[in-house]
Amino acid sequence: MILRPLRAAAQGQRSSDFIELSQSFAQVDKLGAVSEKIAEVRLTRVIAMTELVAVRADITTLAVDAIVNAANAELLVGGGVDGAIHRAGGPLVFESTAHYRDQGGCPPGDAVIGAAGNLPARYVIHTVGPIWGADHTDRHDATLASCYRTSLTLAAQHDLATIAFPGISTGVYGFPKDRATRIAVESTRTWLDTERHGITEVTFACFDDENLSLYEALLG
Repeated sequence: MILRPLRAAAQGQRSSDFIELSQSFAQVDKLGAVSEKIAEVRLTRVIAMTELVAVRADITTLAVDAIVNAANAELLVGGGVDGAIHRAGGPLVFESTAHYRDQGGCPPGDAVIGAAGNLPARYVIHTVGPIWGADHTDRHDATLASCYRTSLTLAAQHDLATIAFPGISTGVYGFPKDRATRIAVESTRTWLDTERHGITEVTFACFDDENLSLYEALLG
């Protein structure tokens, strides 16, 4: 069965913000796998008692409760971050979503949860973003926002505290990066402000400096 979001009572908490910059090190290669050491910029903003973190990092190396996979609707192994997560996690990542495939996969905007296999994360949440097109832009925006909401809701339902997102739909699906970044931050912020949850940290894992700068502009 595909898990769908559950509405929860509002916490009555609003946003409080601060910014913290630090330097650390991560290792990434052309495909996001570990290879060479680079400086990693970490920017943090607090939203309703939850840290929002933008970081340049390979999402497959993050030791969080759940990483989010930019999956396809069939939940098959794809390219980009999807392929990287399956390669790093091993066959269990794919095998753990078999029951969802048997029931038709995962529709755009929805999310399902599975095992993380060999990844340092505990779970992988698979969400299906929209394929960008010049028409139906409002619908694409709504679908992308739903990806963040349903993923966060799944994390809350499973009592997870930390979650990391890639840039959903900004690869081969062609969603404009600046538009996608705004939707990611706004939809996450709204969800954190209005839903009951125990999430303490949301990380936006950026593949390169271009993506990181877009998040910095919104979180800074």
